[in-house]
Amino acid sequence: MLARIGRLIDHLGSKGVLSTLRALLRGNEFFLVPLALLVGVVAGAIVTLMSEIAQVAHVLIFGIPIDVRLSANEIVNPWAAMIAPAAGGLLLGLMEWSRRRWKISNAVDPIEANALRGGRLSLRDSVVVSSQTLISNGCGASVGLEAGYTQIGAGAASLLGRFFNLRRNDLRLIVGCGAAGAIAAAFGAPITGAFYACELIVGVYSVSSAAPILAASLSAALTARWLGGAPYSLNVPQVGAVTGEQYLAIIVLALIVAAVGIVVMRSSALVERVFNQPWLPVWLKTPIGGLCIGGMAILTPQVLAAGHGAMVLDLHRSMAMDVIAMIIGLKLCACLISLASGFRGGLFFASLFVGSLIGKLYAMVLQLPMFGIPLDPLASMLTGMATLGVAIVGGPLTMSFLVLEMTRSVDVTAAVLAACIVTSVCVRALFGHSFSTWRLHLRGETIRSANDVGWLRNLTVERMMRTDVASIPATATIAQCRGEYLLGSRQAVIAVDGLNRYCGIVLLPELFSGDLDSIADEIQVIELIKFQDVTLFPAMNVKSAMKVFDDAGAEVLAVTEAGGSRKVIGFLTESYARRRYAEELDQVTRGLLGQV
Repeated sequence: MLARIGRLIDHLGSKGVLSTLRALLRGNEFFLVPLALLVGVVAGAIVTLMSEIAQVAHVLIFGIPIDVRLSANEIVNPWAAMIAPAAGGLLLGLMEWSRRRWKISNAVDPIEANALRGGRLSLRDSVVVSSQTLISNGCGASVGLEAGYTQIGAGAASLLGRFFNLRRNDLRLIVGCGAAGAIAAAFGAPITGAFYACELIVGVYSVSSAAPILAASLSAALTARWLGGAPYSLNVPQVGAVTGEQYLAIIVLALIVAAVGIVVMRSSALVERVFNQPWLPVWLKTPIGGLCIGGMAILTPQVLAAGHGAMVLDLHRSMAMDVIAMIIGLKLCACLISLASGFRGGLFFASLFVGSLIGKLYAMVLQLPMFGIPLDPLASMLTGMATLGVAIVGGPLTMSFLVLEMTRSVDVTAAVLAACIVTSVCVRALFGHSFSTWRLHLRGETIRSANDVGWLRNLTVERMMRTDVASIPATATIAQCRGEYLLGSRQAVIAVDGLNRYCGIVLLPELFSGDLDSIADEIQVIELIKFQDVTLFPAMNVKSAMKVFDDAGAEVLAVTEAGGSRKVIGFLTESYARRRYAEELDQVTRGLLGQV
């Protein structure tokens, strides 16, 4: 390896620094690690900057002390609580109105980019999304900055990857490194950041991706610590061990939280429908949402922003059960209203906060005389925090390692991991989506994870079909068709009418059947056609095309123009479609496993 590096350095003068770096990155996965370290440093610096800007905005707008989180205040100025979210919402509403008027497409998030676009993210769009997230969080909307963190971290990583002309799989990996660095820097938890990238952004665990993602996470966490500390770090006191008999109570909590998560995600579509009324101007939706959030903030400031300060506060103090239930309900409503009305942000930390309150309430209920089941409230809060994070955000290992890095307790983490697995299985079986993929589903996408399916969509019938169509008028006789096409020259001939519209397919082995020799001059080929109502369209992907082949039982099909014209533009054989599918699938699998 060192000899190879030496030879490449000797050629710097002749090849150029940039071309040499590109060759290094494309030629050996080892050199992705330094690039991942750079991505992590950039992500850590951006996360720190964004968190400081948001805190300064809270101080200036709401008049809180500089060292106190917004949601940790006992009260906030009612005028500020009402005006700030509404004013921020108006700004965001005008931005959305301008986007629609100028017909600018929606920004692509890291999950969608890695699933459909091979890791290609627009840095400009990422900056816009991160700026909107800052505005939303800064004015007090009930959203976290983590969506902005991962967006800008992944966007910067994608820009670097495209600058160095990385391969598709390497570019997806570097985007995962950017997201990993953002989460690691936000929570001061490098292992959590690494598993976040593997589970949610890259979509797969592999040996080849471990080193770059861990390098990015570590460098981002260290950068954030050096610049002032992780904005979402949590200090959890010593947690007692979870005994065997308490596991059943924790599993029940996991089931309850799974149900809550599903209800929240289902409700998001209903709340969006309320704000998407045709008579409601797009620029007015977000201010209305801001007024709703402000009204709830007057009742309790814990609904404002991500809820980090409130979570730290509630971990260590006694609270009445009705107060906890009220905060849970208000926070969930505030989060749904924020996102449905047009505020930008994530539910990562909000789900952790609400989940911890659910866990705390659950432990208090179990301690009532009618139950009398002892359960450490702190262990219950950590379980609720992690399981609701799994239900809404996804990533059971991500949330389990977050608990491990917060508590340093293997016993508690083991119980939390069991609960996270139960929640994950229930949500996937009964709902099938995380909140991110559910919102994509509401927009018409069908992806359920960041697994790379973009290659599948790109492998269309138009790319695979042949255009040298063998056609014959449907009114031609069998003898005429035999005279024009010899047996073995084609698999099939496409019959068309006088306007070149598709009528059906004639298989040549059937055309040259000995049973037809005596009547070849009398019978028209239209008598032999098959698949009159079955054709392929150019935009179909290979998976859809293979389903058409299977349903029709055909070996070759015509490709016609979309729109009902039935004009023949090509044909495709089943054997070629399956071979191309197998080749592309093998290439993707090799890339995921780090094989050449």
